[in-house]
Amino acid sequence: MHPSKTTSYGICNRHHFSQTYGTLESLTLEVLTMSKRQLTCHETLSITNHRVFSSDLNEHNTVFGGQTLSMVDNTSSIAASRAAHQVTATVSMDHLNFIAPFELQDAMVFESYVTGTSHRSLEVFVKGIGEHLLTGERFVGFTCFVTFVTAAKPADPELPEIVPETDEEKFICAGYQDRLAERKVDRDEQKAIFSHLNLD
Repeated sequence: MHPSKTTSYGICNRHHFSQTYGTLESLTLEVLTMSKRQLTCHETLSITNHRVFSSDLNEHNTVFGGQTLSMVDNTSSIAASRAAHQVTATVSMDHLNFIAPFELQDAMVFESYVTGTSHRSLEVFVKGIGEHLLTGERFVGFTCFVTFVTAAKPADPELPEIVPETDEEKFICAGYQDRLAERKVDRDEQKAIFSHLNLD
């Protein structure tokens, strides 16, 4: 084929491509955006119900905090796994606020969902709701955040983008980047503490 014809054909094809799809750079960006998996907070939601028994109580006749944390780790790990679809491990719990105690004749409802992801980490928000079973009254018992990391470096598959829908989800997810920055500062401070720990 004559070189000029080849060149003309290539220019014509590029012009047609540009008219149909836009620039190659914009198409590449669109493909990359489309390839990023998205999940709503609700799609990661894990709900665990537990009736309070006497074996759960401390000397104050309220649920022992350690028991609560064990259930927090359990339910939040399910939310993290629903988002990650790979092996994850708990690395921290923070912003833990005990608001109201759980007692006998209460049900504990643990609601957890993923509120943000980064390179390897996932943040899970956990809300502990109490229900007085004799009256039906409900109350917020505690809230906290649990951070998980993937065993794979980098995460494989890639962690999804989290999309909030409700007012609660949007408000909590909006603070994710700030909390992520706080945790980085905390990690640096912890490294300084660890370097001075006495193991004798």
